[in-house]
Amino acid sequence: MLTTYKWTQGVGLTEAGPRLEPGTWIDLSEPTQGEIDKVQAEFDLAPEFLTDPLDKDERARVEYDEDTNATLIVVRIPIQDTSEGSVPYTTIPYGIVITPNSVITVCARRPPLTDEFRQMRKLCPPYVRHRFVFNILLRAATLYLRYLREIRDEADTIERDLHKALKNGSLIDLLDLQKSLVYFTTSLNADEIMVSRLTTMRQLGIAEDDRDFLDDVVIEYRQAYEMASIHSNILTGMMDSFASVISNNLNVVMKSLTVISIVFMIPTLIASIYGMNLRAGALPFADSVHAFSITMGISLALVALAIYIFHRRRLF
Repeated sequence: MLTTYKWTQGVGLTEAGPRLEPGTWIDLSEPTQGEIDKVQAEFDLAPEFLTDPLDKDERARVEYDEDTNATLIVVRIPIQDTSEGSVPYTTIPYGIVITPNSVITVCARRPPLTDEFRQMRKLCPPYVRHRFVFNILLRAATLYLRYLREIRDEADTIERDLHKALKNGSLIDLLDLQKSLVYFTTSLNADEIMVSRLTTMRQLGIAEDDRDFLDDVVIEYRQAYEMASIHSNILTGMMDSFASVISNNLNVVMKSLTVISIVFMIPTLIASIYGMNLRAGALPFADSVHAFSITMGISLALVALAIYIFHRRRLF
């Protein structure tokens, strides 16, 4: 989908239709080959500037083209994946192309970053290219922090369920969150290095005020990376601990079942003995009219003794 946004004073970013005008933000989300060719021809860009960000394994990097005076910034942004059987949070490449008169963003999916950034009130026009791009990067870092808080809340909920868990379902949920944090820490580390490199690129010609703003963006990415690393370490330790908790809970249940089996085995054994076909008078109390009451009393007494012994040994 090709969407062009223009700046309207007092309103902010509004859609400008399919026309590619100078001083606008051109967003390519899930683009077709025809849309890519159209933008490439309009701005005379290198083909890889629009196709590389569509590769799901593309790493965070920055590249400058002297012939067209265009800069490609590839950053990994977070997304929430709600499809069944997938990792709940992951990252995808997001390309930002800075041309001499416009800003172009390219992504293989329609990320939440695009919609949230478009609705922000405190923005600068797209023709203030560097500050506009730095705002996008800042919003991406903020999105990381928000998803990290959501991961922490989900982990806390799963932790409460794991205290009495006997199955691996909750532990698998924690494993999925751990995978998400691995994606986050890996992407944030690369993003931080890439954003830090922007501060040293003389080709961009960044103004002093924009350079100060970029320093804030670097700090935001560093904070997100440190938070992701902390959450990842905590979650790793939590998984190891609760794997032992689940095993221990299962052992407690098996111990209780074993004790109950032993207790009920006593009257079963006595009943089996008195159920054998033997000659008359071979079994104790066989000739007594109170034989049933006596044997049942002995069974109950032995059961009570077994329960007392197990209770004293804290096995029951």
